[in-house]
Amino acid sequence: MNKIINYVLILFLALSFSQLHAQEKNTNPNIRSLRAIVVNQKTGEVIYEKNSEAKASIASLTKLMTAMVVLDSHLDLSEEIKISNQDLDRMKGTGSRLPVGTTTSRLELLKIALVASDNRAASALGRTYPSGKKAFIEAMNVKAIQLGMESSKFRDPTGLDKRNVSTAKDLVKMVQAAYEYPLIREITTTPAESILLGRRNAPLDFMNTNALVRKGVWDIGLSKTGYIQEAGRCLVMQTTINQEPIIMVFLKSHGKFTRIGDANRIKKWMEKSSYKKDQVTQLDFKVKQPS
Repeated sequence: MNKIINYVLILFLALSFSQLHAQEKNTNPNIRSLRAIVVNQKTGEVIYEKNSEAKASIASLTKLMTAMVVLDSHLDLSEEIKISNQDLDRMKGTGSRLPVGTTTSRLELLKIALVASDNRAASALGRTYPSGKKAFIEAMNVKAIQLGMESSKFRDPTGLDKRNVSTAKDLVKMVQAAYEYPLIREITTTPAESILLGRRNAPLDFMNTNALVRKGVWDIGLSKTGYIQEAGRCLVMQTTINQEPIIMVFLKSHGKFTRIGDANRIKKWMEKSSYKKDQVTQLDFKVKQPS
């Protein structure tokens, strides 16, 4: 009899442990990125966070700030701009499909910078700002202050400079601000842009760097990826999950598919309603004025 009781007790404990393990697994989306945050855009509720206040290089996520500063300037988007030697990447040696001497409109450069994350396009946008590139970078940092991005600093318009740093929590504010620009929403959610450059007979196709946008299976309202060695792979997105507007930020993802995998893990986790809303904090989206 004692053996039977002991067996039943062991079986009960084993089942209980298994259930607890499964429950713990359901409440943890197992995010692989080293820094991350997921926020309800409408309420500011922080649904998930991981090292969200730790600073990191942000690579081409920078280009969202570049786009906002360009649009804030109200410069003529149809103005023709020529790619120059000053736009060559001398930090990382990255290439581009925009040869020196290529002339195209400011709007087309904005599209190429945001969709294909082209560094020469972003550099040309900053270089042709009134008073030049230095003034453009100053405007980027003023914009960051206005948005309450207190842990962020910008040193160039492309994101190639590793000193472009921010936190996952700050980047939620940048995404929220960028979402208020219809043109940025439209461009960053376009799977590909076909652009006729120079005297070419056929347009060039510039593919979106976010595979989720290219596949078109998510309801995405804004997107931007980034990568340099110091930053790892990065991703910010505005999307809809459970009929709620959600902002996701993933920084320092190692592995080609990790950031996309993390986004999918968050989506599945939220669709199962495993997170507890009574445990969330709130993020302030208020825009601050520079002192």
